[in-house]
Amino acid sequence: MELLTPKQIVSELDKYIIGQKDAKKAVAVALRNRYRRNLLSDEFKEEVKPKNILMIGPTGVGKTEIARRLSKLVEAPFVKVEATKFTEVGYVGRDVDSMIRDLIEESIRMVKIEKIDEVYEKSKLIADDRIVEILIPFPSKKKNMNPLEAIFGSTEEEDEDTLTEKESIIKKRKELKDKLLKGELDEEIIEIDVEDNYNSTVEFFNGLGIEEYNINMGDIFGDFLPRKTKKKRVTIKEARKIINNQEAQKLIDMDQVVDIGIKKAEETGIVFIDEIDKIAGKDYGNGPDVSREGVQRDILPIIEGTTVMTKYGPVKTDHILFIAAGAFHVSKVGDLIPEIQGRFPIRVELENLTEDNFVEILTKPKNAIIKQYQLLLQTEGINLKFTEEAIKRIAKVSYVSNEQSENIGARRLQTVLEKLLEDISYEAPDLDTKDIIIDETYVNNKLMKHIQQKDISKYIL
Repeated sequence: MELLTPKQIVSELDKYIIGQKDAKKAVAVALRNRYRRNLLSDEFKEEVKPKNILMIGPTGVGKTEIARRLSKLVEAPFVKVEATKFTEVGYVGRDVDSMIRDLIEESIRMVKIEKIDEVYEKSKLIADDRIVEILIPFPSKKKNMNPLEAIFGSTEEEDEDTLTEKESIIKKRKELKDKLLKGELDEEIIEIDVEDNYNSTVEFFNGLGIEEYNINMGDIFGDFLPRKTKKKRVTIKEARKIINNQEAQKLIDMDQVVDIGIKKAEETGIVFIDEIDKIAGKDYGNGPDVSREGVQRDILPIIEGTTVMTKYGPVKTDHILFIAAGAFHVSKVGDLIPEIQGRFPIRVELENLTEDNFVEILTKPKNAIIKQYQLLLQTEGINLKFTEEAIKRIAKVSYVSNEQSENIGARRLQTVLEKLLEDISYEAPDLDTKDIIIDETYVNNKLMKHIQQKDISKYIL
């Protein structure tokens, strides 16, 4: 994080999101302030709270994408939640605390992956040894073993034949390991023990809705329920991956992972609350939305800073960054309760997308939708090209479609392109022509019938 200045953060976001300079600037400053806070003394650090952001704008203009890309940029724990999924305490549905539980799960998952990467090479060596041991096991003496030997170990010296046999097995194992490392045994079949994740206890409790609390019944009854394993026949290549993962899990300290995960979530976590405008407005005492204002009151302490109990222990929300978003077509920001408004001091309005924005969205981002279709069709051997005029025409059609019907922002491009390339995608495996050029005429022929000519004329000079 310390390597990224606000300008660099905006520059990185520009690679994926077109326009919306104000929103990018706001999140870049919020992110940099987190880094600045970490440089303060411990005494004053606690006093500096994150400045939560409220994004106002129609769907499909980049609100969620800005928050998601921001979290990826700094590898921060990130969760997106829908405000409409929550209900007031006492109603059936998800409680607002679950957003913090989800954040903790995501944070711990991220830390666990980091720790597994650190021990991956070590676990790989252990996995190779285990594969060799399965393929060439030492002979078992359990059948003839004296019960006292099982408890205290054998007191008799091993005879010469046994020692020779062991030396022979060790030699064979060494030869086999060399072949294994060279990849000569990759396609051979081996039978291994894998953990059976299915647990009937979880199924029993699912009917009570306990999964909403992210409680794994195996964690609660772990000491009482033996871990079940099952035999699985796989290739040695696949077995190495499975056993490697098993060994890596054993090498990491889960208590340390949980501690780091909780701290990471508390200090750098980002919670994106979408559709916050849907819980704004006054309640009238009846109907399905009776608890909207109640949800706001429940969300308030979490945003203000409180302690939420999770299965990993208490989690403080004081320094988690909250980014809320909503279209605010029907309701307005003033319809939120004043305390909620006060907790989102930074407000940015995202602009509607123009035709020029659509042209840029089609071509500029690293994951531009046209590039996606070109790569998909390349798998069938088809080289798809778009002329500049065709791209402008697609942008025009998308813009007009948004004006005529519901404005769904950049998502309209997916609808338009899917319709435009429907026949090519369908016939791709059987096409003889491998070079296809999409020009303005092709776009008009495919799309103009879906737009009323009389309505489009007023947009064309």
